Amino acid sequence: MERKFDLDMNLPILETARLRVRPLEPDDVEAVHRLYLEIGWADPTLGEDESRRLRREWVEWSTRKYVQLSRLHQPPYGERVVEAKSDGEFVGLVGLVPLLVPIKQLESQGSINRARFSAEVGLFWATAPALQRQGYATEAGMLLIKYAFEVLRVDRVVACTEYDNAGSIGVMRRLGMRIERNVYADPPWFQVCGIAECGED
Repeated sequence: MERKFDLDMNLPILETARLRVRPLEPDDVEAVHRLYLEIGWADPTLGEDESRRLRREWVEWSTRKYVQLSRLHQPPYGERVVEAKSDGEFVGLVGLVPLLVPIKQLESQGSINRARFSAEVGLFWATAPALQRQGYATEAGMLLIKYAFEVLRVDRVVACTEYDNAGSIGVMRRLGMRIERNVYADPPWFQVCGIAECGED
């Protein structure tokens, strides 16, 4: 018997008055490559050509992943392009991503040292430095949180960062997330956690 699924797992193009969140495309390689260089995520030991090749492979993998996850009726995990609606300018990336974290280390979850890891729905964003502090990450993140709650019907969305990443913590606050410091600081990228909860049964 064929199983019927109620949810359409294809994430549509999402829009605000000034932004569009859309799937990655092959033509985005150069913009993504520049973003990774500008925010310090590119491996500094690699040359320009090798770094660009890795970004191209990642974009190709991402576009294939959209299709395969949908066929498996899995959540639409993966980064999307954030662009300006007015002129198509590349603003950055945003996405719902699989996140494996020891959530029970947080005080609200029990404050358990060396807690086991759980699979969470993560929220990712990265904005080109020249376009930061204009509310783009918050605006795009709001779209994905709304989609996660209203369409995917997930219970919570989680973001995490380091203690000193004031920019990301500020975005979490503007997204209405509850901010918690992980006193165990293990792993390092889970030092600060932002949690958005649906609040519905």
